Amino acid sequence: MQNTEEIWRLVDAKKQDFEALSDRVWGMPEIAYTERRSCAEHTAMLEQQGFRVTRNVAGIPTAVVGESGEDGPVIAILGEYDALPGLSNEAGVAEHRPLPGAGHGHGCGHNLLGSASLLAATAVKDYLAAHGVKGRVRYYGCPAEEGGAAKGFMVRDGAFDDVDIAITWHPAAFCRVDDAMSLANTRIDFSFTGRASHAAAAPHLGRSALDAVELMNVGVNYMREHMPSDARVHYALLDAGGIAPNVVQAHAKVRYLIRARDLPELNRLILRVRKIADGAALMTETSVAAKVVSAVSNLLGNTPLEKAMYANMERLGPPPFDDADRAFAAKIQATLSEEDIETSWRRVGLPVQSATTLCDAIVPLDAKGAPMMGSTDVGDVSWAVPTVQARGATYAIGTPGHSWQLTAQGMTPAAHKGMVHVAKVMAGTALEAIRDETLVARAKADHQARLARIPYVCPIPDDVQPPIGMSEAAD
Repeated sequence: MQNTEEIWRLVDAKKQDFEALSDRVWGMPEIAYTERRSCAEHTAMLEQQGFRVTRNVAGIPTAVVGESGEDGPVIAILGEYDALPGLSNEAGVAEHRPLPGAGHGHGCGHNLLGSASLLAATAVKDYLAAHGVKGRVRYYGCPAEEGGAAKGFMVRDGAFDDVDIAITWHPAAFCRVDDAMSLANTRIDFSFTGRASHAAAAPHLGRSALDAVELMNVGVNYMREHMPSDARVHYALLDAGGIAPNVVQAHAKVRYLIRARDLPELNRLILRVRKIADGAALMTETSVAAKVVSAVSNLLGNTPLEKAMYANMERLGPPPFDDADRAFAAKIQATLSEEDIETSWRRVGLPVQSATTLCDAIVPLDAKGAPMMGSTDVGDVSWAVPTVQARGATYAIGTPGHSWQLTAQGMTPAAHKGMVHVAKVMAGTALEAIRDETLVARAKADHQARLARIPYVCPIPDDVQPPIGMSEAAD
């Protein structure tokens, strides 16, 4: 208990510097693989705090690792700092007010995510140095979680080979240990090639690649009735073949995002989508080429680490939100629907409390909520090493993920309190793993037992490299 309180004090001692880091990253939103300034901010902080820095991890220019300590167990604390397109908003206002510029915004709170994780790693570093404790703490600055699967490429490159356990978190409406349920996914670009012609004078000579894309989309939409209920398929048109309707489109490209509960089901679904693409090409007398952009695994849980993290949460209690925080959260809730708010409560398995605007308790470890249906590249780390993830309360209950409302709350006092709170949870959990050899041993045994049932196979094909340029058109 004394050790835990000391590391909490170490978090508090430097929290203002990391709140400022979070705010700076919020103000420079950069999307997948373009996070050059955000990565530079994290790298500068690592150097300022005395970490040994490794740049260009796994050949990714915006991935960085900082390490401190000697010998002992290796504890990885994972951070992110990528933003999303189209979610720009002024900070601290409860109305949709996009900022001028590219339109990107931190609508998933990754400005907070990276800063809190680096704050936790710094507190652990300071504790190890002050007490001469053997152990190494690493901060992993991970880009492109939103669609780029950077952690998967880092795992494949061996960046986690000597790590004993990994710890991370994600901004949320409630404080809880993550339920380790997510969907495996892959992104595949389908490029159709046809033959151009004059759409009026010689339509019979043309073969429309755009027709092929549209037929593929129709086929996939019919498939939805005949796939598992927890699977998801989405698509975005990347190239419609031009803006001239009097020219038969010779080229068109569509990106598919395919999700399933686990990798075997994902692979079955991918084969079906590929067959539909081939059928669309056959019907239109075009050709199709498929290129995998990225892929991630589903999350693998770890019971000993989850119990250890929950114990740290219980000792700490909920974030110290005040009346001003709750009043602004109420203004945000006024922009939401009742369904938004009710869904948030159902997701964590708690009864709806309509008068509660911000998290005021720790969600029980055994609460049975609606499973998360999103995806994360933390999944691949969780198959490589024992991994635990916290959810830290940083925004109003009911706020949808990937929304302007979440962007608007990214620099509020409540967001700062939430990120410092979860930094204490992660730092306490990391310290417990370093000081208690049995925790690491139990976590590894749990991990190996799960792998014995389903061995890990990286979902990213060997010939696919990190898609560094995937966001260039949108940047």
